[in-house]
Amino acid sequence: MNTAALIDRLESFAEILPVLVRDVKEADARWKPKDRQWSILEIVNHLVDIEVEDMRLRLGLVLQDPGQDWPGINPQQWAIERKYNERDLAESVAAFVSERRISIDFLRSLSDPSWDNTYDHPMLGSMRAGDILSAWAAHDILHTRQICKRLFQLVQRDAQPYRTEYAGTWI
Repeated sequence: MNTAALIDRLESFAEILPVLVRDVKEADARWKPKDRQWSILEIVNHLVDIEVEDMRLRLGLVLQDPGQDWPGINPQQWAIERKYNERDLAESVAAFVSERRISIDFLRSLSDPSWDNTYDHPMLGSMRAGDILSAWAAHDILHTRQICKRLFQLVQRDAQPYRTEYAGTWI
């Protein structure tokens, strides 16, 4: 595993996310193409909570005490209970950047971590610390794609009655 490359990607995302949503108006940040799909604002707040309550915490647990049970998470429910879509976009992005800085400091402070330490996840089976770090970097990219899709859908919405197919189709 190229640990340095993964940590660098995590660090870069703290610069990418603010630029990606910088010009998104508050109403557009809250917009959902369908009721069960997340808005840009919900995606950003999901990233904040996953940073704190999932990836960083769980990676630390696997590295320090692989047998310790993980605290439960429920991202879908959090979006509703924590009222993600009622928050301020700029404040949410700033919270993410701040938490990511803490995560990067944590990751860079690790001295000879045991990336093969394993946690037996009740649904996903054996998960090594290296799997969690890898998934963390992948998680950023998956949500980058999701935000880009919302931005594309906003263009389609705003272009009505005109079409966007001349640019290509979303794949």
